[in-house]
Amino acid sequence: MRKFLIIFSVFLFGLYFGAEYLASFLKSANKAQLYQAKYSGEEIGVKEQKESITSFVDQKNVDEETISLGLNENELQTIRLFESAAPSVTYITTSSLKQSRWSTDIYEIPEGSGSGFMWDDKGHIVTNYHVIEGSDRLSVTLSDKSSYQAEVIGIAPNKDLAVLKISAPSSVLNPIPVGQSSNLRVGQSTYAIGNPFGLDQTLTTGVISALGREIKSKNGSPIDGVIQTDAAINPGNSGGPLLNSSGQLIGVNTAIYSPSGAYAGIGFSIPSDEVYWVVNDLIKFGRVKRPFLGVGLVPDQYFEDKGAMIRNVVKGGPAEKAGLQGVRKDRYGQMLYGDLIKKIEGKGVLSSTEVTSLLEDFKPGDSVKIVFERDGIEQETRIILGSSIDY
Repeated sequence: MRKFLIIFSVFLFGLYFGAEYLASFLKSANKAQLYQAKYSGEEIGVKEQKESITSFVDQKNVDEETISLGLNENELQTIRLFESAAPSVTYITTSSLKQSRWSTDIYEIPEGSGSGFMWDDKGHIVTNYHVIEGSDRLSVTLSDKSSYQAEVIGIAPNKDLAVLKISAPSSVLNPIPVGQSSNLRVGQSTYAIGNPFGLDQTLTTGVISALGREIKSKNGSPIDGVIQTDAAINPGNSGGPLLNSSGQLIGVNTAIYSPSGAYAGIGFSIPSDEVYWVVNDLIKFGRVKRPFLGVGLVPDQYFEDKGAMIRNVVKGGPAEKAGLQGVRKDRYGQMLYGDLIKKIEGKGVLSSTEVTSLLEDFKPGDSVKIVFERDGIEQETRIILGSSIDY
């Protein structure tokens, strides 16, 4: 009996230590597995996170160099926009020819500079009229530093636009795609590229701060529907492009609003919809083919009545054919007022400057209803608009 108890006790003792050893072995094996999983990237959540990062990087197509530079997606977009559009922006310098007072020698005097951009692959360059006004020679420098003499194809002083042409290889001509300005929204991003103060290929950014502004051109004519932006526009930016975030042309930078002549938070651009038809007319005809009413108007300061008074009518023009009359004398030699235009196709006319802007909604050949006042009596007539090219 005693021998049996000894044997049973040894069995229990062995069973206890065997269970402890087995538990210790399993625990060590589990630790080893976790250790291996941790350093092989297989720990819970690590594999999924790694795959997510890899997928994100592949999706955004961002290389290791870009990541190392610490650039975000917005910065990358701006960089790509500039690198794509900058080769299309040109630097324009102007000069005049003068004769020496003491001899017959002709010498060249630098006049000024500005910006421009490529309109097509035929060498047409768009800029502001005031950039080239009064110059005898024009030089266009491209982004690769090559320079070409330019000829003036057409000007539109009342729109502050001009078209030049250079003879350059098609390989260096990169026109900017033209976008729509009719669907612009206040607050959307803008990008201006130009040569402010002669510093070539400069990018400034901002937003559209207002739409539908009116500014005066060099000859005093109003330019309606102008874009206001807070993207920095300085002397030398004139004639350069204003772009949207897709790199499309939405305006031509033309003016800054500042007493000092330097950037003060407000710049103006001629909208691309207007630029499009003006530039195409200048290329085709050398001037703008506008609807023509055939009247000369009395300056607003000479009378107080609301409307546009006709000073004279062009002989054989649309207004004369419709029976409108300008200022004239009666049989006793007394001056009679001309017809006072009150409405054009239902839109009120408050001043002579509004006639031009209202007619821009039409094209040559259109029939428009004119409401006018003669001798205090309101009348109306229809006029078939002519073309400014024919007169």
